[in-house]
Amino acid sequence: MKHNKISLLRACFLLLFCFAIVTKTAAQTVRISGSVHSGGKKPLEGASVTIYPALISTITDKQGHFSFHTIAANSQKLTVNHIGYASHEIVFTGKISNTPLQIILQPEVKALEEVVVKDNSQIRAKKEASLNIETVNSSFIQRNLGGSLMQSLQRIPGVKTISIGSGSSKPLIRGLSFNQVIVVENGIKHEGQQWGADHGLEIDQYAVDRVEIIKGPSSFIYGSDAIGGAVNIKPVPFPKKNSLGGTVDFTAKSNNEQFGGSFNLFGRNENWFFDTRITSLDYGDYRVPADIVHVYNYPVPLYKNQLRNTAGSELDLHASTGFISEKFKSAFYVSRVYSKSGFFANAHGLEPRNVDLELHDKSSRDILMPYQEVTHAKISNTTTLNWNDHHLETKLGFQNNFRREWSHYVNHGYMPPIYPVDMYAEQDLEREYDKEVFSVAVKDEFTLGRHQLTIGINGEEQQNRINGWSFLIPAFDQTTAGLFAYDKIQLNDLWMLHGAVRFDYGKIEMKQYNDWFPSEITQNGQSTSQYLKRSDDLTKTFDSFTWSAGVNYNPGKVSFKANAGTSFRMPIAKELASNGVNYHYFRFEKGNPNLDAERSYQLDLGMDWQENNWSLQLSPFFNYFPNYIYLNPTSELDIYYGAGNQVFEYQQSEVLRYGGELQFKYQFFKNLSGEILAEYLYSEQLSGSKKGYTLPFSPPASVLVGINYSPEIKNLRETYFSLDYRYTARQNQIVPPEKKTAASQVFNLALGTKLKAGQQDFSVSLQVQNLFNTRYLNHTSFYRLIDLPEAGRNIILSLKIPFLIHN
Repeated sequence: MKHNKISLLRACFLLLFCFAIVTKTAAQTVRISGSVHSGGKKPLEGASVTIYPALISTITDKQGHFSFHTIAANSQKLTVNHIGYASHEIVFTGKISNTPLQIILQPEVKALEEVVVKDNSQIRAKKEASLNIETVNSSFIQRNLGGSLMQSLQRIPGVKTISIGSGSSKPLIRGLSFNQVIVVENGIKHEGQQWGADHGLEIDQYAVDRVEIIKGPSSFIYGSDAIGGAVNIKPVPFPKKNSLGGTVDFTAKSNNEQFGGSFNLFGRNENWFFDTRITSLDYGDYRVPADIVHVYNYPVPLYKNQLRNTAGSELDLHASTGFISEKFKSAFYVSRVYSKSGFFANAHGLEPRNVDLELHDKSSRDILMPYQEVTHAKISNTTTLNWNDHHLETKLGFQNNFRREWSHYVNHGYMPPIYPVDMYAEQDLEREYDKEVFSVAVKDEFTLGRHQLTIGINGEEQQNRINGWSFLIPAFDQTTAGLFAYDKIQLNDLWMLHGAVRFDYGKIEMKQYNDWFPSEITQNGQSTSQYLKRSDDLTKTFDSFTWSAGVNYNPGKVSFKANAGTSFRMPIAKELASNGVNYHYFRFEKGNPNLDAERSYQLDLGMDWQENNWSLQLSPFFNYFPNYIYLNPTSELDIYYGAGNQVFEYQQSEVLRYGGELQFKYQFFKNLSGEILAEYLYSEQLSGSKKGYTLPFSPPASVLVGINYSPEIKNLRETYFSLDYRYTARQNQIVPPEKKTAASQVFNLALGTKLKAGQQDFSVSLQVQNLFNTRYLNHTSFYRLIDLPEAGRNIILSLKIPFLIHN
């Protein structure tokens, strides 16, 4: 009895204590509301309003109104941002009044100020998005400049690359790549020959202003092929009214002796604008901290630590023009990206030992066989119309990707010893791929009460042709189309719901292909010569209904998100009908015409905690594939095309994947900060002949510790000194013929600043990558199978000079 009385007293005391806290908290919160107008007293819809230090954000409605129902009474300031207008700030010095605020924004008058995504805009976008999104700008790219765009983005947790030498790479998001991750440029899905590990992205990173990386399945937004994530390259902002100017970029790198740059010129009157750019790069063979490597157990000496024949060059042209008004915008984009780069001469083809070392080592800048040439031409139009409550947008595009791989003709199997003079392909043209793509997308965004709705349709038509004396995949035509609807519901200041549904349809038609030379076939003891059929006429259709549902909870300093859904990817021509030797991997690859469409079920979670001097982001995920498509090594050997290559066949298996990313940042002092970026991925095949194994190119766990010092120096702006230490764990989870990869520790140093030049700032940055010239292996590198270490120390100098002719 006595015990019960004590418990009752404790419960009463606890209730009184909680009531006191709630009462005190309620007394310490206030309500802020107001409206935002332009200088002409016009209401501004879509303005971002943020309260500091809690970093609570909202956006204005059609009448320019906004409100915060419960914010801390000791809030320090409020900021308002809107595209085309100068940022506005209100500092709270005393008691916050409940009187509605009347805020007037003035037009932005700076004509050439570098477009930078404001921190609060990124935070607001993250809080409102159902998926885990990372956004970086051109300053981030310059500060982390690599040999390609994706190499420049590798500092982001969960993002890696499959690197092909020093100047080419493809994205790897949470361990998925190839046709499971898409790249979108100016709203148009980038279509190259992305099915091969040696096929990099034809993207000029100097022409990139802002990039959104969606980590995790995003098929409901972009359709099939986005089952693993997306890299969304945003259009360059339109020039300011009545302006004429540009920028000049210079870059030099020590490791491969690269030099080059980019020149940009833009202009605009009241409504019409133009924007042009030309980029040129030239680089030599890159160096590794090794004087000998073993290519499939064959020792290869390296002259001056250089990988012979990895030099290259690039020439990119861009132009855009269009009309801009308050309610109507239309922009045309034209680009041509050309690159020529060599393959490591000792690791390509079936005769890597027959390399003329003396010829290759005469110069580190020449490009000899084997090499590749890729030209990607693109033209697109984006038109938007604001009509009543609707935001209509159309995107039209055409692309041509023309890829040629050159190598000396070497006969294998039943190929004739002397190349025929009347052949349809040039003697040294090993393979040629010619892809033409037409695409269209239409969507409408509008608001109904608390609902922000988006409905749309998109479609794509492909024609793929082949040439050359070596065969791997057939010619094919492909058609895809999708219809989707997305709803974002703002329940109140704290809760937001997301829902999306999508239907996709795809059709692929593959063409018959026969060898150009006869092979000897023995049946029933009799031998005959036949032109072997490598590919049949084959037509496959696929369709799928997918959905996604999410929720965001933003109580203040802490925000939470969760998203669940399904994804879909139709198999590509290589997976269905490949039938030839992949000379880059010394293996025979064989497709499977019975493959089903790949499906995925996913759950993505997110937590973001912002305090005055620190922040924490955690992004765990869970992913399940009932029928993942992968390339499986078999016990069979190729007998018709030489060297007895092992046969690899495409199969499907049940796969489980989970992992996550962690970002922690702490502001020690005003000018000194630190951060920890970590990532982890686990994947396992639950069925099939590789049951219990992981997936190919699975990146190991890693953690990056960074220190950044930003001193205030007279006549300099945004000066920084940073040091990164990355520890990559040992990767023991492999899929044969992959090899285990040892742990590694690498240091990178960076520093930079902005100097005043007339009315503009020009930026200088210096990086030292692999500061201590460490020899280490990258498990996701294209050359990992031959134990080739990553590039040695690389000093990168970058200079960006803006200029203004007329304002």
